[in-house]
Amino acid sequence: MQLALFILFGVLAVAGALNLLLQRHPINSALSLVVVMMSLAVLYWSLGAEFLAAAQVIVYSGAIMVFFVFVIMLLNAGEEERTHGSRASYIVGFPGAAAIFCLLSFVFLSERHALGTVNVGGYLNHITSNISEVSALLFTKLLLPFEVTSVLILVAILGAVVLARKEQ
Repeated sequence: MQLALFILFGVLAVAGALNLLLQRHPINSALSLVVVMMSLAVLYWSLGAEFLAAAQVIVYSGAIMVFFVFVIMLLNAGEEERTHGSRASYIVGFPGAAAIFCLLSFVFLSERHALGTVNVGGYLNHITSNISEVSALLFTKLLLPFEVTSVLILVAILGAVVLARKEQ
């Protein structure tokens, strides 16, 4: 079952990445990137990296994508054209979403006893030990690169605002 989940979301990530490249409108590309990021979070979760999966959803699919959409809107990407969607998205989208929902429901209900625990080194530990180790490493040895990354993101946002500013 785990292999089927991994293959399904791997294919979904690749399809989202191809859709990201083939879209003409930047907002649609940003939404395709959200699909890729969420698929990667499920892949991380299926590999036993629950902290990375949660960070992927919170940081990248949430915060970074808000910045991307903000920059796209700030740069005035053009007039929004109203469409009713493609027929292929309705034919593939609804059954695909239902299949993913059914598969995830089956996995969560059948593996309920294993959720929240991880087998590390032959010992059954609770998830919090994994999170506490990663957070202790992040805020002790890797604190400087963590803060430098946040400053670089702030500089990139300010640079986008300066470039998008219209001359009077």
